[in-house]
Amino acid sequence: MLYFTLASKAYARNLHYRGAHMLHNVASALFGYLYACIWIGIGQDHPLGEYGVHGMVGYIAFNQASLWVSGFMTNGLGIPQAVRTGQISLDLMRPVHLFVMCMCREWGQIAYQFVYKSLPIYLLYMLVFKLSLPSHPAALLFAVIALAAAGYMSICINYIIGATSLWTTESSWLTWVNHALINLLAGFLIPVEWLPSWLQTVSWLSPYPYLMYVPTRMYMGYEHAGVLAGSFAWCVLLTLLCLLVTALVRRKVEVQGG
Repeated sequence: MLYFTLASKAYARNLHYRGAHMLHNVASALFGYLYACIWIGIGQDHPLGEYGVHGMVGYIAFNQASLWVSGFMTNGLGIPQAVRTGQISLDLMRPVHLFVMCMCREWGQIAYQFVYKSLPIYLLYMLVFKLSLPSHPAALLFAVIALAAAGYMSICINYIIGATSLWTTESSWLTWVNHALINLLAGFLIPVEWLPSWLQTVSWLSPYPYLMYVPTRMYMGYEHAGVLAGSFAWCVLLTLLCLLVTALVRRKVEVQGG
């Protein structure tokens, strides 16, 4: 019950800014539209592999909408700000694990972004580009599972980034590095299989393809359910890393300006 309350409070807090967020959706949708138009232009002279022009537009549309689930998170899950204000000392004293508390709050944020950002943006693309839902219900189900796992992995990555603020006065650069890696290795700008072979290897040795590329491919019906094993494996590994980081955090609490 406590975990649901933490998530629902984060969801409710964002409801006060629905109007501003809907305006922000316009900018996000325009970026995706621009990417799609670029690929439409490229597709006039190139076959675009198994996707084709329409498939590539659908690929970009789903990626742009899913960014709000697996890409855009609270900076460091709020830990850097807690360190600067001294709130981190109180958070560590609470009768709830720090990682679990941060995770539940972020799930509330993700749920809000999915309802008020991902869905409106994708529905708009469906109208503009005449996209359709997967013909097989299983593809939609597997895509939802893969996207949920992607959201969890992104929470873990951002938690680890946030925890570094106890060892450095500036951790925001890691957030920007993470965004850059999502653009490059997660298949956001171009599918992973179109990267140079050495970069594909680097990509698949990281969790990044499972943040966007795999959920999108599942949604489009290009991948089978077995690929989810990779998502689950990274969820387990990142969870263990988060627990280890939390144990280290408890031994080093630095309050800056508190």
